[in-house]
Amino acid sequence: MNNLVKGSIFTSTAIGLGFIFMLIPNLEFISITVFLAGLTLGVYYGLIVGGTTMLIYSVLNPLGSGLVHLPLLISQILAMGGIGFMGALARIFLFNLNTTSLIPISGFIGLFCAIWYDGVTTFAYPISAGYDWDATIAYSISGIMFTLMHILSNTIIFSVVIPGYINRISN
Repeated sequence: MNNLVKGSIFTSTAIGLGFIFMLIPNLEFISITVFLAGLTLGVYYGLIVGGTTMLIYSVLNPLGSGLVHLPLLISQILAMGGIGFMGALARIFLFNLNTTSLIPISGFIGLFCAIWYDGVTTFAYPISAGYDWDATIAYSISGIMFTLMHILSNTIIFSVVIPGYINRISN
């Protein structure tokens, strides 16, 4: 199976998981799926899967299309592409770790990916809407509970899924 087909499978899986969990605020499996695409297929496909996933998911989201605010859509695409890129970079060391150290390191990667995504997307809207720095910070603080939930859930999801995935494809 070539990488284009594998990338398409990762993309469709990420989009499907996004729609399944969209009613649960900041509990999402798009990040882990895109990260695994980068981990499995490398930098190019990690970026493409991440960007394509967010483009389709955000534009077709029935709770509100990303086309309403283009800078936010672009930030979502760039941030998720970055997560695919991080997956490709993590390939360098994740496959060489034992399970005991793989779990906390995977959790830390999930924490970092959530902070990355939330940071990029949270600041994109107020800055592009012309808010000053104080208003941008206030806007960011107002959503801190959602951000903390996303960080916690991503940390748990990554610490469970990545070790299982690596164990599965290594054997």
